Amino acid sequence: MVYDSKTLENFRKAGKIAAKVRDYAKTLVKPGILYVDVADAVEKKIFELDARPGFPCNISVNDTAAHHVPLEGETLVFKDGDLVKIDLGVHIEGAIADTAISVSLGKNEENEKLIKASETALAAAIKLSTPGRKVSDIGAAVEQAISALGFRPIKNLSGHLIDIYDLHSDPSIPNFDSKSNVKLEKGMVIALEPFATNGDGFIREGGEIGVYMLEHVTNVRNGRDILEHIANEYQTLPFAKRWIIRKFGTMKVNLFLREAVAKGILHSYNVLLEKKGSKVAQTEHTILIDETPEVMT
Repeated sequence: MVYDSKTLENFRKAGKIAAKVRDYAKTLVKPGILYVDVADAVEKKIFELDARPGFPCNISVNDTAAHHVPLEGETLVFKDGDLVKIDLGVHIEGAIADTAISVSLGKNEENEKLIKASETALAAAIKLSTPGRKVSDIGAAVEQAISALGFRPIKNLSGHLIDIYDLHSDPSIPNFDSKSNVKLEKGMVIALEPFATNGDGFIREGGEIGVYMLEHVTNVRNGRDILEHIANEYQTLPFAKRWIIRKFGTMKVNLFLREAVAKGILHSYNVLLEKKGSKVAQTEHTILIDETPEVMT
């Protein structure tokens, strides 16, 4: 896979901004603070740094492994003892940087061990992210690093190739030894994201989270202006219901979404849950595949 110099520069710029916003997000996560206020602040910061969100800011806590995006008016707040995962994306002209960090609120030994397991696994994965490497070799290294610290990787969550205006492309980068013979190629941009858990090591889908992605454009009875806005503003990248409610209003957006999802115009995402009462840590960087892997975030 070969990108031109301008596109590669956009990936690098997006990565630098994503890293800054990730560090900023960590300072916002405190007991008593609303999830939605942190999400808003993260997304605002991305715009302030002359980029755009690659997807809505995910704030997933404890046994919620991924994909919790705060809704408009949501009242959930952080609590002492929480294990918080902030997953954010930045794009410049469709070149996306995807990164995540886990934060433990208060002194919690289990939380800290899980975070260490995820971070250690990510470091092992990065070292192996070279041209010609089997993705299963990376998965095996992630699984070994997490298991060595007494936890499990989540096997049905994975890293992924990133392409222009395409956040989750193939190949997937497993978090266990999948035995796949698929190999990385020089110039690929991939997201590595080990998930460490004291739960079962598998996630299940929960309810819808108010995040959607455009599949195709066709006629709608309700909200033609909303569909036009989505196509122009987000193209094929995920967007939050919260964003379009603030522009078009709740009633109009609800009518549009009901029709658009039913017709397959939009794909709707679900929250991803581990075993109830468990904890999950996630750490993620975006990597450019080369003889010496380049960490973009």
